Amino acid sequence: MAEATDDRDAVLAALDRLTTWPEMARSPQLTRFLDYIVNRRLDGDSQSIKAYSIAVDVFGRPADFDPQSDPIVRVQARRLRGLLDQYYRGPGADERLQIILPIGRYVPDFVVSDGVAKPAAPFVDLEGSEAPAPRGHVTVSWLVLLVIAIGAAALAYSLSTWGPRQEQLVTANAAIQEPILRVMEFQNLTDDPSITASVSGLAVDLVSRLQQLHFLSVDYGGRSAANAPPSPANGFVLTGIVRRDPAVPANLQYSIILTDLSINGVVWNRSLILTADQLAEPGRIDRLSVNILDVLGNPRGPLHARARQYLSQNSVTGSESPYLCRMLFTMYRESATVGAAERTRSCYAALIEHGQASGIALAAMASLTAEAVNAPDASTSGQLERFRVAGEMLAQAVQLSPTSSFVWDQRARLHEAIGEHNLAEAAYGTAMQSNPSNLDALAAHARHMAFIGQLEQALPLAQRALSAYTIIPDWYYGVPALAALRDGDFAKAARFAEIYSRSDGEIGPVLAILAAEGTGDDAQVSRQLPRVLAVPSFRNVGIVTQLRRRITDTALLDRIRIALTEAGVPQLSLVTAY
Repeated sequence: MAEATDDRDAVLAALDRLTTWPEMARSPQLTRFLDYIVNRRLDGDSQSIKAYSIAVDVFGRPADFDPQSDPIVRVQARRLRGLLDQYYRGPGADERLQIILPIGRYVPDFVVSDGVAKPAAPFVDLEGSEAPAPRGHVTVSWLVLLVIAIGAAALAYSLSTWGPRQEQLVTANAAIQEPILRVMEFQNLTDDPSITASVSGLAVDLVSRLQQLHFLSVDYGGRSAANAPPSPANGFVLTGIVRRDPAVPANLQYSIILTDLSINGVVWNRSLILTADQLAEPGRIDRLSVNILDVLGNPRGPLHARARQYLSQNSVTGSESPYLCRMLFTMYRESATVGAAERTRSCYAALIEHGQASGIALAAMASLTAEAVNAPDASTSGQLERFRVAGEMLAQAVQLSPTSSFVWDQRARLHEAIGEHNLAEAAYGTAMQSNPSNLDALAAHARHMAFIGQLEQALPLAQRALSAYTIIPDWYYGVPALAALRDGDFAKAARFAEIYSRSDGEIGPVLAILAAEGTGDDAQVSRQLPRVLAVPSFRNVGIVTQLRRRITDTALLDRIRIALTEAGVPQLSLVTAY
């Protein structure tokens, strides 16, 4: 490699090739991350490229984000380095200018390659050496985690040493099987036997809650691995300890790790502090369970990483399964593209044709029908017919799976699309009651509340969804965009609205126009306006007429009407077909 360069045109051209590479394009988050740090470096603003600014500006974290308690930036930086290395050792091997993200920092280097391929080096991430987090936050005690990791590795080894070694290899088929999770009883390392019951109760509570999910098999392992262990191909073990907080002995520190048996390695960990006051609360077990379930009970969490990677690269025609279809639906929710919709619809259709119809399958098919990405009939009557069919499917889905959070989430979305906002609120409430860790339902509920004039109540829900240790879909950014507009932070509103518009072709570009007018960015208004005017539903009934079905916040509607009028949209186009 030769010396670094700051040739802006060359760097932007290299960035463009990188972000259009299919492997990178599959991850909008990593694309935004790379675009952000490269442009900040080119603008001479390298000093501002910190974990905090990346978390807030790129990943939508709130202003009180703590890099020590939330590792989102470190995790995504690790993923980004892996993709960069893959690109420059594969399709980008002949690139003269390479964009490199050095280990231990987030400021990229722009390096001129000498064209000689380098052997792969062992990957070591040195980003964990940061100052300790403030007390009272979720923290990671590396001493504790080292002890846990050693114990977990021993446990994982004992669980995975049966049978021939070749049976432990992960096959392509195993990558798309439903994960099997064993939850072990947490170990009480305090000198207080009175808390043993509550420590044991946490594992039991986690098993009880996780068993209600339809994309995961869970069992309780007790204190030992005496029972038959899960298969190493798709098996995981959750273990943990409880000890006194070294800094404040009155507090308890729960340290939890998830071990993937296929690699005998830790794939996720979390350390939680319960204060003395919190320990006295009757709902302390619920507090801990929900915090853990936001990750483990999420189809975008670490239990499903192999399946998602497999699905991103392979066709599954002929090997459809309920689990596989559920993962495809999750990926569709993230992108809302025509391809993702068709792939998911084909998977569920295959299940239904083979007599495997379930409430989950019917609810998923109902949402695909109602949302009708790129439907051939974009007329109002065509949409109403799709809503009718979807409603019948959801009614049947509720009968088959009356306690499924997923089913109630899809039903709430249909009510919202039709304009039945009270029914939507009730259905979202049922979805969250059935599974408080259904982050999609949580984020969708927050978005709906914001659209009906309850932004203040929506914000805590949206912030919790955004702060989860998981992949964040673009549509989660609707509430942050509205909050930034309300606060007059138009630069942030513009960033969030641009992200949100990739998933919501109706409201997203409108919010982007509001933000652009706030900053006086006429060029951005000109870019967004054609997108707004081309929306089929707007053309059918008028822009504000259509928005009124989804937005009941009169102040927001008035603001939209004024902004579009000032942008040059004719008054009649706001209320009638055009």
